[in-house]
Amino acid sequence: MASKTVIKSRLEFRRKALEQAQTAYLALLSGQVKSYAVGTRNLTRLDLPQLEDTISKLEKEIDGLEAVLCGGKRRKAVGAINIYTGQGPGAGVSSFPLPQPAGDFDGKEEMRMEQKRPAVRVRIQNKGYSHGGASYTKKALKGFRVESGSPSEDINANNYTMRQRSRILYQTAPIATAALKRQRTNIVGSGLRLKSTIDRDLLGLSQEQAAVWQRTVQREFSLWANNKRACDATGVNNFYGMQQLVALSWPMSGDVFALVKRAEVTPLTPYSLRLHLIEADRVRTPEVTGGGAVRGNPLLANITTAKQSNGNTIYDGVEVDGSGAIVAYHIANTYPNQWDGELTKYTRVEAYGKATGLPNVLHIMDTERPEQYRGVPYLAQAIEPLLQMRRYTEAEIMAAVVQAFFTAFITTEAGASDMPVNEVGGDGVEEASRDPNEYEIGAGTINILEPGEDVKMATATHPNGGFDVFMRAMCEQVGAALEIPADLLLMSFNSSYSASRAALLEAWKGFRMRREWLADDFCRPVYELWLTEAVARGRISAPGFLTDPIIRQAYLSSEWIGPSQGQLDPTKEVAAAVTAIDNGLSTREAEAIRLNGSEYAANADKLAVENEQLRKANGDTSGSGSPPLAKAIVNLVNFAVEDALEQYMNQQGRR
Repeated sequence: MASKTVIKSRLEFRRKALEQAQTAYLALLSGQVKSYAVGTRNLTRLDLPQLEDTISKLEKEIDGLEAVLCGGKRRKAVGAINIYTGQGPGAGVSSFPLPQPAGDFDGKEEMRMEQKRPAVRVRIQNKGYSHGGASYTKKALKGFRVESGSPSEDINANNYTMRQRSRILYQTAPIATAALKRQRTNIVGSGLRLKSTIDRDLLGLSQEQAAVWQRTVQREFSLWANNKRACDATGVNNFYGMQQLVALSWPMSGDVFALVKRAEVTPLTPYSLRLHLIEADRVRTPEVTGGGAVRGNPLLANITTAKQSNGNTIYDGVEVDGSGAIVAYHIANTYPNQWDGELTKYTRVEAYGKATGLPNVLHIMDTERPEQYRGVPYLAQAIEPLLQMRRYTEAEIMAAVVQAFFTAFITTEAGASDMPVNEVGGDGVEEASRDPNEYEIGAGTINILEPGEDVKMATATHPNGGFDVFMRAMCEQVGAALEIPADLLLMSFNSSYSASRAALLEAWKGFRMRREWLADDFCRPVYELWLTEAVARGRISAPGFLTDPIIRQAYLSSEWIGPSQGQLDPTKEVAAAVTAIDNGLSTREAEAIRLNGSEYAANADKLAVENEQLRKANGDTSGSGSPPLAKAIVNLVNFAVEDALEQYMNQQGRR
């Protein structure tokens, strides 16, 4: 048996080794370091399970040595391994280069100590999520070793690739095209229209005064928004067309930017405000700062983050100060893959004007992680299945085309030149090929084979009976990820009314959420820019707007009305709306917006005019009551309802 001096030496050594292993474990677990050096080996987070095993064995050996020093008996460890010699069951599992103990020690003597020891701590191997999703011992999760980085590492470093793939899928894959266009059509449609909703109580305005001010503002805003030369710096789209472009470019690229510019005022364009939409690719980290855009070369490092001399950090073109606030954008005049000879130049645009505090750049994106400064393409999670679906579809189309071709092969002892008919192309092109070793396949094609030649072709049965089922199942998965039901994604409504309505209602939860987000990120900031200029130029009267923030906010309050979700069965939908109104569960204004996107007040005004015209047309000069024709229509409807009710009661009586 070893002396107490030797045991103390071994105990001290293991305590130091345990401290070293625990330090490495905690450093890697916290995520503060990517790797930790132990001796000659660099450990990473993937080595955490082995570190846990090493710590557990060291704790057991320390407990045993302490028990021996206290006069107890050391418990034999079943399946234990000596971390220094690598002997015992499972030898070689723990391969961390820990320091060797002093003296001549091989670990064997210690394993022979049989003195009684007190009770020791039992280390629980599976606790909490370590027995579930965080387990490294379950067979299904053993190989599932992953690491998540910062938003900059996970998003910005991969955005270039995701943007290119998302765009090409939009251009070539019908399902991807459908997904992006469904978003645009249902979120924006023909455009989100301004409805001013000022806080008249705060502003001290009567209902009539507030209504007059709101109509004036909406009319004046339309003067700017409907004229593409007045609102678009490029003169291509009006404000509603720009909304459509934003709603398509944002999901395709992950984000889109609107530069705020000013132009000369003319009698026909009384406002200087202009918006210039640019794609996500033009906002990137300049090469001069250490960043660089990848041009599709996997050997080039995609460096999107760079430090500036002023202490700010640029994340893929977005400059952020020490507090995490966005202070500027770096905009290139070229695209990463633009090879027309134009030299790339960068312009630093401050996020907000120093004098006004108004934005110089509108950054439209949807975030998914805190401290995220660039958006992720909408199709990111579905890129792989969409690509495979496109390939599968193309393969099925080609197989069906080949199957539909009628091609004949003639074997003859005579030369091909002796035959009256030679090879022809499938589209009526004579002598599609002069190469005797090349044969054509196409509609009605005849190929002459040389003596001794034969052609064997695999037969296929198309159309494939499982194609529709498989594609439907894949569209359901893709649609679930994109929050678009397969029925809406495919524009195929073959389910029951209840099922189709439930699918549309779920889809519209997402559409309404993104509509409100788009209004907050684009429409309302643009409205604030415009109204500020309108008040400053004196075209709109808004006392206190430029001096008091709370009054400013009261004037800026607005809703942005877009297309409704429509009705699968208008009769049922309208009846449900009337019931909700009658029972105080909704309002006429809300139901008018929901059913067809109209405004109840405007509908009432229009109906009053139409009723007056109808009354005069029917010769009613009393000036009151319903027109004769209107009364006749009402009586006819009442008669029809009564007749249907009588028939129903008779049927019930016969039963």
